[in-house]
Amino acid sequence: MLRIPMPERPDWRAIADEYGFQFHTIGGEPYWDESAAYRFSLRQIEEDIEAPTEELHQMCLEVVNRVCADDELMQRFAIPEHSRDFIRRSWQAREPSLYSRLDLAYNGQGQAKLYENNADTPTSLYETGFWQWLWLEQQVDAGRLPRQADQFNSLQEKLINRFAELKLLKPQQHLHVSCCQDSIEDLGTVQYLQDCAAEAGISSELVYIDHIGLDARNQFVDQHNQPIHWIFKLYPWEYLLREEYGQLLPHNPTHWLEPPWKAILSNKALLPMLWRLFPNHPNLLPAFFGDELHLARNCDALVQKPLFSREGANIRLFSGNEDIMSSDGPYGEEGVIYQQAHLLPNFGGNYALIGSWLVDNQAAGIAIREDATAITRDTSRFLPHYILD
Repeated sequence: MLRIPMPERPDWRAIADEYGFQFHTIGGEPYWDESAAYRFSLRQIEEDIEAPTEELHQMCLEVVNRVCADDELMQRFAIPEHSRDFIRRSWQAREPSLYSRLDLAYNGQGQAKLYENNADTPTSLYETGFWQWLWLEQQVDAGRLPRQADQFNSLQEKLINRFAELKLLKPQQHLHVSCCQDSIEDLGTVQYLQDCAAEAGISSELVYIDHIGLDARNQFVDQHNQPIHWIFKLYPWEYLLREEYGQLLPHNPTHWLEPPWKAILSNKALLPMLWRLFPNHPNLLPAFFGDELHLARNCDALVQKPLFSREGANIRLFSGNEDIMSSDGPYGEEGVIYQQAHLLPNFGGNYALIGSWLVDNQAAGIAIREDATAITRDTSRFLPHYILD
């Protein structure tokens, strides 16, 4: 795994405008960065990322199975009591999922280590599935990369195929897609999913999350007062379950992507549960619940993570009584977990995090986010990658 400086496509911003990539620059700072790219060998991809991603995913599903069967574990995961049977039923019915992303620390040698599972509302989908693939094709055509250069990226193809499978389960059903109104990145993600759904023959319509209402029968409806039968929501389950209408969710006929059982996988309590069930697994870092710190005595440094946190918020890295690094944010009220510190690899002052995608239980490609600090945030840059032996 190498970080290779690359010449930028001279017209890439115009191409971005043509293809509707509106968030390549955020707050005046680059989000998409093609001044460099990460190079992998095929062995690194197949053995160190692809295979562990699928194995870790199956381990995570075993955690869901355990938590759904144990009310004490539901409490550990801070699942509201009124939602527990809702989540259990979703899992028992094996309600279908669309996609997930595992965040991994990997430097090209040794074992990739799981940081967390973004199983409910992962973003950077468009950048991964379409935009970085377009970058590869155009760099090869321009002679800046050799013809044999490849990319670990079947994300778009797998998303379309998955939508086609879901259509068979819900024939002739219209899909609503939803996100917050004030996020251009989230909007870009759901619009990309609409394109993928359309390729599979599924009609869809956007409804912002705060425009969803209730009709006289307490059924969810869109801004046109039309019933919402099937919806993809880029909005976290931990928020939905605690909304004013959260107690209506278990009694509503709406079907959800992602399904309610994803509330367990997107929870940082997943990490100590994985360590409990699969101790010393080579792709796991030791992790502990807040009342298990005595079990972490062999860890030189720890990272404190809230059960619910996003975009690197409220992270604290410490050793003993000494704080090494921390980030602000609004999370932590529901509790925290502790994970053995394992810093991201540093490539010339750039800390790189690998997001490894899954669609329907299959590894589907990677995204790389890069930052000047060891905490990956919403402002961290996205860089492309390629495979070349």
